[in-house]
Amino acid sequence: MESIFKKHQAFFHTNETKSYLFRKKQLEKLREAIIAFEPQISEALHKDLHKSTFEAYSTEIGYTLKSIKENLKSLKKWMKPKKVRSSIVQMLATSYVQAEPLGTVLIIGPYNYPFQLVIEPLIGAIAAGNTAFIKPSEFTTHTAQVIEDMISEAFDESYIKVVQGDYKITDELLNLKFDHIFFTGSTRVGQIIYEKASKQLIPVTLELGGKSPTIIDETANLKVAARRIAFGKFINAGQTCIAPDYVYVHQNVYESFLSIFKDLTKALYSDHKSFGRIVNDKHFSRLS
Repeated sequence: MESIFKKHQAFFHTNETKSYLFRKKQLEKLREAIIAFEPQISEALHKDLHKSTFEAYSTEIGYTLKSIKENLKSLKKWMKPKKVRSSIVQMLATSYVQAEPLGTVLIIGPYNYPFQLVIEPLIGAIAAGNTAFIKPSEFTTHTAQVIEDMISEAFDESYIKVVQGDYKITDELLNLKFDHIFFTGSTRVGQIIYEKASKQLIPVTLELGGKSPTIIDETANLKVAARRIAFGKFINAGQTCIAPDYVYVHQNVYESFLSIFKDLTKALYSDHKSFGRIVNDKHFSRLS
């Protein structure tokens, strides 16, 4: 792993990743790869989380394709130097801020949206001119394998590398001197990564789970509120970091809201086979 990491550093220092044309081409290659692998991605998401084809596209595949489109549209503007006011010491100069790539970055993905939450930060890393290591979740092995197949077919391993494995592999990766770490997952694991990264002064982005309350006052449209809360909570079998965890309801509308929400929940659930599943027994037991 260290030898590939050194290849990444060497490739980054050629400055090839910095040009607009290079970044644009890589984003286009990623888009083509996602489209080509769409059936395999959808099948893997079904095997790992029992996602329907519609849910796989709407919450994962389509989401990333839209993001690539937006990045391609804005990339040239983002790369432009931004003119800023000069200080009094340099009052005769013209000053600019030029955004520069960080280098080689590490992306550690979660199990709940195992494709989208790996590819989305990768899109940002490519657009910013970095090289990237990707560590998908070990809980969604089918999706992780498709990601590795897709990336290895589309990109050279000295530019983008997928590494599979459990926490021991993550530990090994965290010993390398990355220029940035992007982690999505639990607060507990985020704290471990933050601590390890701090020893090497590696900057991190942590997108962590938390509690997400919903507040309903007596002026709310209860049917609309119930429908939106149900959608946010039940999509992906509730495995979304910002899914509503609990609801504060004004006492004057409490019984009415409860009745509406119960009826809506009964209407949503059926014997239909398209419902998603909790990722594994451990997390099922935790929730139950």
